[in-house]
Amino acid sequence: MDPDAVVIGGGPAGSTVAALLADKGHDVVLLEKAHHPRFHIGESLLPMNMPLFDRLGVRSEVEAIGIAKHGAEFVSPWHDHTSLFFFGEAMDKSFPYAVHVRRSEFDELLFRHAAKRGARTFEGHKVTQVDMDAGKGSDGRALVMVKAEDGTETAWRPRFVIDASGRDTVLSNRFDAKQRNRRHASAALFGHFANARRTPGRYEGNITLFWFDHGWFWFIPLLDGTTSVGAVASPAYFKQRKGDLTSFLMETIALAPKLAERLKDATLIEGATTTGNYAYDSKFCRGDRFAMIGDAYAFVDPMFSSGVYLAMNSAFESATAVDHWLRGEASQAERAFRRFEKVMKHGPRMFSWFIYRITSPAIRRLFMQPENNVWRMREALLSILAGDLFRGTPVGPRLLGFKVIYYLSCITILPQAFKTWAWRRRNLKEALAAAGQNPAENLNIRG
Repeated sequence: MDPDAVVIGGGPAGSTVAALLADKGHDVVLLEKAHHPRFHIGESLLPMNMPLFDRLGVRSEVEAIGIAKHGAEFVSPWHDHTSLFFFGEAMDKSFPYAVHVRRSEFDELLFRHAAKRGARTFEGHKVTQVDMDAGKGSDGRALVMVKAEDGTETAWRPRFVIDASGRDTVLSNRFDAKQRNRRHASAALFGHFANARRTPGRYEGNITLFWFDHGWFWFIPLLDGTTSVGAVASPAYFKQRKGDLTSFLMETIALAPKLAERLKDATLIEGATTTGNYAYDSKFCRGDRFAMIGDAYAFVDPMFSSGVYLAMNSAFESATAVDHWLRGEASQAERAFRRFEKVMKHGPRMFSWFIYRITSPAIRRLFMQPENNVWRMREALLSILAGDLFRGTPVGPRLLGFKVIYYLSCITILPQAFKTWAWRRRNLKEALAAAGQNPAENLNIRG
């Protein structure tokens, strides 16, 4: 019961880091509270996921369960045209597509792969306690208590603990380090539809984003013919619900006529589901003999399908650092952990700027003008949407130019921009108050 590492959570982040560390010869225990396959939202991946699949050795398996996603379509009720973005037009043309997957299949694939690489995997095992100080003064090992579905309790004594528990945020809660994002709050309502009208031909798998008065919808085609459709809006909007979730989803879809048209012959499979996607992060992502990766550290918003990519990328970064640490290579481990910290902060920050402003009329105007490629800004934007954030691709100066144009655009439509800002501020205050926080304390909502 004394492994090198215990990984809490068998989602994409946990399964990836477990596979990588086991492949390096370490004794790794991977704990998942549920059983695979289990439902999870977040079916759309990014092009920069593909090289990670290559490195992990699962690309062909992932592509076999996915549908190709060559780009994204943006649809606005305030514009007659749609706006198309293709990943093959990014600054680096080497990653022209991603895939959509059913997360139940995808997550199980990665979990089984970790077992194939040598990790000891356990399903139906919930972590009930983590004591990082249990071994202080003796062997230096942590204590991880786990309860199986049959009531059996097991004590694991790892040298290192990796929290990949997703929104359970086991270690962040343990250290009282979790903090809600004071710039953004959202919730989601979604379901799967049969017979939704898709884009014909090669671009059938493209994701479509539909704006509506209260937020935006995703439209994600899946390989088996079903389509994932979800609304993301402020928690204040969801408080208006009077009937059941399914009725409320259909009422919300009616607020986006162009989406409703594509679903007019579709049938909702089973019922609708909702989740509170309150954005959060942790005060830190690593410490003495532990690290937090993926959503266990931070969650922003599903706006640009960044969740799985950021989770898996954090797994790769943490695996490098933990491998050095377990081998006693202190200086190399510290350098790798410092890079890990930078990566963990950089990814959400890059996506967040757009996410915080996606309902603003100025950003909508820019996204709906795809022909605008001054200073290669369009290519830089596509690089960000593809997840090309960590390889030194020179998106920074072009992104700065995009931001300048955005703020200038806000000035030209100042009354409308201010109205949107005030609406966001009011909704966020209500969300923070509902979460039991003081909404006036350190409230920071940017335009």
